[in-house]
Amino acid sequence: MSETRLNPALKVALDVGPLVLFFAANAKFGIFAATGTFMVAVLAALAVSYALTRHLPVMPVVSAVIVTVFGGLTLVLHDETFIKLKPTLIYMLFAIVLAVGLWRDRPLLAMVFDSVFDLTEEGWRKLTVRWAVFFVVMAAVNELVWRTQSTDFWVNFKLFGFVPLTFLFAVAQVRLLARHAAGDTDKPAAPTAPATDTRPAP
Repeated sequence: MSETRLNPALKVALDVGPLVLFFAANAKFGIFAATGTFMVAVLAALAVSYALTRHLPVMPVVSAVIVTVFGGLTLVLHDETFIKLKPTLIYMLFAIVLAVGLWRDRPLLAMVFDSVFDLTEEGWRKLTVRWAVFFVVMAAVNELVWRTQSTDFWVNFKLFGFVPLTFLFAVAQVRLLARHAAGDTDKPAAPTAPATDTRPAP
């Protein structure tokens, strides 16, 4: 049975909506109220996605669990450090998953991307390396920003920095996808892994 796909506009709303609410709540009520709002929004987005598609992609579920755990620690201990560390952990988790796939000679991009591209083996390998490196860089950027800038700056950067950077990086891979597209008759099997959403770490 084919998998139900979300409407693209709705998918963007579910991906970015929690970040927008996080930004708005922080501007009006502060980081702790924003953290609670973010937790509820992420779980709500996941619930809506499941209600419409009847499946739960692996990485968004993992992200929601990390948001819940680190957001809960932030609120219980009244320490904003935990919610600031959360993107670093998620980005590094993505990078490790991709690196393990390379080590096992089996690209696991289907666990990060929402659809499986039709690429040659070399194309899968190059794309995996690029995304793994990108996630490590994003983790380092998050550490640099939250450790050197104000909380408000970090919250703004989550929405106006991480989201555009991820989009621009994805667009920059179009040439690689075209260059390494597999032919109709001679193409390797795409990696078999659960399909999931493409989204910046919330």
